[in-house]
Amino acid sequence: MYFFFFNFNPYIAIIGDIKNSKKIINRKEVQDKLKKALDEVNTQYSSDISSNFTITLGDEFQGLLNKGENVMNIILKLEKVMYPVIIRFGIGIGEITTDINREISIGADGSAYYKARDAINYLKEVEKKRKAVVSDYRIEIDWKNKIGTDLLNTVLSLATAIKYSWTDRERMVIWDMIENRDSQTNTAMRLNISQPAVQKFLSGGKYYSYQSALDTIAHTLSEIRRENV
Repeated sequence: MYFFFFNFNPYIAIIGDIKNSKKIINRKEVQDKLKKALDEVNTQYSSDISSNFTITLGDEFQGLLNKGENVMNIILKLEKVMYPVIIRFGIGIGEITTDINREISIGADGSAYYKARDAINYLKEVEKKRKAVVSDYRIEIDWKNKIGTDLLNTVLSLATAIKYSWTDRERMVIWDMIENRDSQTNTAMRLNISQPAVQKFLSGGKYYSYQSALDTIAHTLSEIRRENV
């Protein structure tokens, strides 16, 4: 059963923007790390990608997907690899009206990229006005269903609020659970801690609420799959 019904055949553009990039001391090291992470994403999710994730500016990158089932997996992978560097993610769902270069995500045009840019700009504006992080992610969709878009962004805001409450130990355990999707016992073995400790960290970090939020977004975006790709 469909959570949402996308009655058009869109692409998904993702723009990532490193927060406070000018304050990073080891900028070259961070850029090299980002380049390596994007290369890994391009390889691991090649069947989802229409245009490879590419660094477009020193603190920005973008990519284009033809289906939505792994959007959150891609974002979470980049978040984990780049931490403690924080990235804003703008997700734009819409059309591409120009030719697409598979190898490099530069030069294509259309509402998918416009919406992703709108999402990034919105996050920056809200942070500037409120002096606080409301969300690290935002979705903008080229359709008239504003209520549906607002629902998705509310879920993403709640996920961000949970994420920013984590201790380092909670983050370590939760990321392992998200990556491996298996039992607390196996997580305990990988991290060399006890199973009760895993349970404690998962509970303290509200893991199951966080995972439920991500699953809701992933399930919704999985309805998007370009035809004839």
